Amino acid sequence: MDAFKARISVSHSETMGLLLSLIYGAAHFIPRVYYGSSDSSLDVKAAKDSVKTCRESMRTFIETRCPSILNKYIPAWWLFSGHLQVAYCAFGDFSDVDLMEYDRTLLRTIDGGTIGLDFSPPESARNLREDTPIVIVLHGLTGGSSESYVRAVLYPICAPEIQGGLGYRGVVVMFRGCAGVPLTSPQLYCAGNTDDIRMAVYYIRKKYPRAPLIGVGFSIGANILARYLAEEGEDSRMIAGCTLCSPSNVAENSDLLEGSWFCRTVYSTALGQNMQDIVKMHAERLNTFDHPIRKAVLATLSLSRPTMWVFDDHMTRLFGGPSPPFPMRTVREYYEWSSSHKMLSKIRVPFLAFHDEDDPIVQAQPAYDLGGSAMVAIVVTKKGGHLGWFQSAGGFRVTRWTTKPVIEWVRAVAEGIVPRFPERRSLREVDGFITEAGREDIGCFALEEKVLIDPCPECESSSRLSS
Repeated sequence: MDAFKARISVSHSETMGLLLSLIYGAAHFIPRVYYGSSDSSLDVKAAKDSVKTCRESMRTFIETRCPSILNKYIPAWWLFSGHLQVAYCAFGDFSDVDLMEYDRTLLRTIDGGTIGLDFSPPESARNLREDTPIVIVLHGLTGGSSESYVRAVLYPICAPEIQGGLGYRGVVVMFRGCAGVPLTSPQLYCAGNTDDIRMAVYYIRKKYPRAPLIGVGFSIGANILARYLAEEGEDSRMIAGCTLCSPSNVAENSDLLEGSWFCRTVYSTALGQNMQDIVKMHAERLNTFDHPIRKAVLATLSLSRPTMWVFDDHMTRLFGGPSPPFPMRTVREYYEWSSSHKMLSKIRVPFLAFHDEDDPIVQAQPAYDLGGSAMVAIVVTKKGGHLGWFQSAGGFRVTRWTTKPVIEWVRAVAEGIVPRFPERRSLREVDGFITEAGREDIGCFALEEKVLIDPCPECESSSRLSS
């Protein structure tokens, strides 16, 4: 009887998907892929572990090694709009799927700040080879390693091969003050400051010098990752990157978000209040600093239902990063500075970005004319919401369409790409801090290591947007 019910529910889901296809046309659901320079090519291995290499264009590399990117994405019939996808992402129950366990390492930075790194699998659970590929994840606004969209990607990446996973190592970089990471300096995080991810990479590279590093970023973390790869250029220690729902044109996205009454009232206010909650959580510690941030904390906590723009005006533009360039004169100046869309041509490693046209939080579409961005490809779907892309798995069960193409991309670059550039900037220790030659102003050391077991992964993030 249960099997019969399951067949009925699957049939119902397939029927609704077919109806959507008939209404819109099958081509409506096939993603569009945009490429940069047509003469761009990658050095790739002829086969896994092969010493023979050849050249492939980005188009050929993606179409042959990441075929699911070209498969149509049909949203679950009951999540047919971007707003519904966002609502399910925020309020859906993901407590029993993609369960992860991490080892947490806290890094202390030269400026006194603290960054969190959650490693999976824990060393106590499974020992991996030192050259095992590592996927470095940057979460969304006020998020962390327990977010469902993070786990949806990391679970199959970190699961053993015998269980159908890649058997890789994952590291989630927690921004200052997020996901239980203490806020120990008068500086928050923001959409454009890349120093914290840079220091995290220092530590990871020092700990695992032989492992290929691949970046994956979500929303604000996607924008930070794109900026980081562009700033590093040929000196990137990551061999490739992948982003989802990046607000790459931060200024335009803010204008669109704040310009609509509904989006301003629902989304921007939710995001602003999430950031206000971060300040509230750490207010006692922030008030111990003999620093102008104390006045900003008082003003920020007095706000009633601040939008993202209002929060950024009171806090982020002033204390979102190091000086210079902070503090900034206006929110607009901060948004223009932090945008990554004009920097894509500087990325020198394979880079794949996912966007969708009905994202109600990141509404500004990416620059499809990539011009000289030889290493960049952009995948755009019609539907998906913000960090959703939910598709039917029978009845009201769903999976994320993006999981499979992201996993294919990670495996393709980890096992197929021949890194084009040597690491020319050496790492060194100065007064106990891991720094880089020529960048001795930033550095870190491991402050604390412990096993993090999260029995209720949704306790931290339920009922909350994570942009």
